[in-house]
Amino acid sequence: MEIVNNLSEKALHDYAIVKQAIAGNEKAFEELFQRYRESVFFMILKMVNNSTDAEDLMFEAFEKAFSSLNYYSPQYAFSTWLFKIASNNAIDFIRKKKTMIVSFDKHDIHADEKGAIYNIQADMLSPEEEAIREQRARFTREKVALLKGRYRQLIELRYFEEYSYEEIARALRIPLGTVKAQLFRARELLLNILEKSEIPGKEEYL
Repeated sequence: MEIVNNLSEKALHDYAIVKQAIAGNEKAFEELFQRYRESVFFMILKMVNNSTDAEDLMFEAFEKAFSSLNYYSPQYAFSTWLFKIASNNAIDFIRKKKTMIVSFDKHDIHADEKGAIYNIQADMLSPEEEAIREQRARFTREKVALLKGRYRQLIELRYFEEYSYEEIARALRIPLGTVKAQLFRARELLLNILEKSEIPGKEEYL
């Protein structure tokens, strides 16, 4: 049962947009993103003290929030719920980073072992592995073709043509923020398609 009596006018407006997004209105996702992108970014920036990490974590937070909108309860303002997701995401990032630092500090690698590690060529695949990779690439292109125009174009430019976000923005003549917002929505739609397909390791595609 909806609990909206305790929400402010701003929160009620957000909730109306959230319901539109849940119903499949793509513009609603964009509106929520534009309303809170800066505030979420600066909140995370204070936590991680690195603008690049903060930007990545911001988009991850929106992606997690947008993919979980069905679980949002109007008992709380959408902004409160979103900031909680963003904060938890940043905390997990900080913990993982600290764990990696401690791990490297505690494990002293001998010089000869370092040389062996640095010389590992991870991109060398066996013929069987190469065939599997090519099969997966063909499969992914087939599924990407099922996306609607703009989303298909974004995925192709980013992952097949390897365009940067800035290059995509220039090519499509749209704002950089719009590129990133629509791209993670496109990734979400593509993952939904892959989830319905029988193929192992589909999480590795994106």
